[in-house]
Amino acid sequence: MAENINKILESLSPNEQRILPHLEEKNVTEICKKSNLDKVSVIRSLEYLKNKGLIKISRKQRKIIDVGVNGALYRRKGLPERRLLALLEEKRIIKIEDAEKQSGLSEEEFRASLGALKKKAFIELKNGKIILGAKKEEISKKSPEELFIESLPMEYGSLSEKQQHTLESLKNRKGIIELIDEKTMGIELTSLGKEIMALGLKNKDLIEQITPEMLKKEPLWKGKKFRRYEVSLPLSRISGGKRHFVNQAADYARTVWTQMGFKEMSGDLVVSSFWNFDALFTAQDHPVREMQDTFFLEKKEELPDKKIVKSVKEAHETGVPGSTGWRYKWDEEEAKRLVLRTHTTVLSAQTLAKLKQEELPAKFFAIGKCFRNETVDWSHGFEFNQTEGIVIDSKANFRHLLGYLKAFFTKMGFEKIRFRPGYFPYTEPSVEIDCWYPEKKAWLELGGAGIFRPEVVIPLLGKNVPVLAWGPGFDRMVMDYYNIKDLRELYKNDINQLRKMKFWLKT
Repeated sequence: MAENINKILESLSPNEQRILPHLEEKNVTEICKKSNLDKVSVIRSLEYLKNKGLIKISRKQRKIIDVGVNGALYRRKGLPERRLLALLEEKRIIKIEDAEKQSGLSEEEFRASLGALKKKAFIELKNGKIILGAKKEEISKKSPEELFIESLPMEYGSLSEKQQHTLESLKNRKGIIELIDEKTMGIELTSLGKEIMALGLKNKDLIEQITPEMLKKEPLWKGKKFRRYEVSLPLSRISGGKRHFVNQAADYARTVWTQMGFKEMSGDLVVSSFWNFDALFTAQDHPVREMQDTFFLEKKEELPDKKIVKSVKEAHETGVPGSTGWRYKWDEEEAKRLVLRTHTTVLSAQTLAKLKQEELPAKFFAIGKCFRNETVDWSHGFEFNQTEGIVIDSKANFRHLLGYLKAFFTKMGFEKIRFRPGYFPYTEPSVEIDCWYPEKKAWLELGGAGIFRPEVVIPLLGKNVPVLAWGPGFDRMVMDYYNIKDLRELYKNDINQLRKMKFWLKT
């Protein structure tokens, strides 16, 4: 037993030695003050002492109700309905708009006060006026809400049925109360711990580590004791730094595309409507350009090379060889409107416009963020990632398009792929890409692809060459690999989730 105690004494770190004399405090905050250590160091040292059998740790969690920011203000100044009552007691009858101005309440506070007083039958709203109907003793008596706020903080479990009812009514009002999960740690010395405390800390001069200086000068270590390290004790998990899992997936997809001979495209998130819509033969009255789908900016941007603008305008108004166009008057000012790009196909259009004839055939890809004015839910977000690709080759055909898509999705881990006929404004023929989900026993749509229409290619490239194009959503692939069911989990920055996420290891 004595030998075991000596081993433990020789294994105590400097921080453990610093907190041991203060364990009678049984409170982490007090131990921090007495030992002059931060909270993380104290808690870590307590865990080590527990592992060595010197202390027992118990953890309790309780829910505390306390005043919020508005609650602290109302406890000092009075609830909004109390302040409105003071005004009504003086006026008895007052126009609603006059009451709002004279009460000094915000619009939200004023409306909440009206609702609270009407619910208690203290007032009546009639012909645009507030009529006070409460008796003097009713006005002077403190409401359950006021009494509740004055009694805070209190433990949730101690509430009476009446207080619970009051709490529910206050929870619907912004910032009056807040619920706090309070965690407490209980510390108790074991018999072994008491025995070691009784002996006292005699090994304060143990050497923690060997340094180059010690090895150079023998007297620095000769005849002294080194701290004993207990390598069998469990340690807290260490989470090393790593790239965000979405970025890992994007890096892997880049590797796949480059291995297939593609060059990466890049560009701005804010672009003109010309590149986002017009260059892709999307009519200026097309529903996709309306406010509910697109984020428009106030400013406008000058259009690119006049030759390209003229060609795009003609494609819209009168068409290209073999096409009649949209048959409307194209508006240059509409094309200048700035937007947050709604797809990475913008990059494909810009790349086609820069290409020289001697650079053909060519293959390009992109992985980037896009923006849509969507209602956020489990399957939709106002920003998302898309992977884009184009192949410009006079010998390319639809079978090549399916081959490229099949190769990419297989490398991304989708074993079973199918293609369905589809429709997109700027490709013909067009195809939808689906993947099979075994656990759901269902096909899930991944995105679309096709061959750019002549109305897109001729104005930008100068001649009609087959251009294979695709732009499936990338986030859905990431969700599948990590088994994420809600799109919002991709970017919620939950540190515990990020630490647990596996590396993207598909090959």
